[in-house]
Amino acid sequence: MKSRTFGRHIKEGSKNLIRNGWMTFASISAVTVTLFVVGAFLLLIMNINHFASSLEDDVEIRVFVDLTAEAEDQEELEDSLGDFNEVESVEYVPKEEGLEAFIDSLGDEGDYFESLRDENPLNDVFVVRAEDPQETEIIAHEIEELDYVEGVEYGRDIFDQLFSATDFVRIVGAGLIVGLVFTAIFLIANTIKLTILARKTEIQIMKLVGATNSFIRWPFFIEGLLLGTLGAVVPISVLTFGYVRFYEAIGESTGLEFFEFLPVYPLTIQTSLLLLGIGAIVGVWGSIMSVRKFLKV
Repeated sequence: MKSRTFGRHIKEGSKNLIRNGWMTFASISAVTVTLFVVGAFLLLIMNINHFASSLEDDVEIRVFVDLTAEAEDQEELEDSLGDFNEVESVEYVPKEEGLEAFIDSLGDEGDYFESLRDENPLNDVFVVRAEDPQETEIIAHEIEELDYVEGVEYGRDIFDQLFSATDFVRIVGAGLIVGLVFTAIFLIANTIKLTILARKTEIQIMKLVGATNSFIRWPFFIEGLLLGTLGAVVPISVLTFGYVRFYEAIGESTGLEFFEFLPVYPLTIQTSLLLLGIGAIVGVWGSIMSVRKFLKV
């Protein structure tokens, strides 16, 4: 396509936006609202995914060694734990170290437990980390069958509930996003439909003088593209500004040491590019639907 012809398509597509004033406004508003909600959910879901990944990295299996096990038995158990292909690391925590950590965690109240140092009731522990956190439960069950293992602990119920909650948020967010995107496509398609109907006579004349279908359709594609990209400008600006201010106010820490928010960059850049792409796709797809259904030339 020649640059002069393409310039004409851009000019005509831009004129179409002005000709359909209120419908253009309605379509851009629909895209704006849609992409704002999409962007907000993206920021939320990406932070939740980061949170879930951080927790997965912290998943560990605590293997409590039988109190009757001798030093040789503990070495044998450690070797058995290391033989698992799915195990990334095995760390030995003697009961003296475990008691010290327990007393320190209680602060001033820990003084009441100083007497336990003479007869330590705790178990020696092996801390096992899986290469794939999703395999933790399987590995834990296999470890339970080993000799000199009194028990294992890996917070199964807590993590199951957490991951179920994050999956629920993802599903609900995705459903809402899809519904809003189709609403925006519908409005854009109707805007372009009005443009086609208003210019029906002109289009028929263009056809009679030899204009190709492609030549006639291009301005409508440009119009849809402009509707989508213009609708992305406001949500990108608002969400980026909002997240920057939020991050500056809250920072990475939420008061929970295991949960940190994603830094502003590159998160906001990635989200902005994604919203711009979604806006463009929604606009062009809306125009394609309208042209296919209503452009009878």
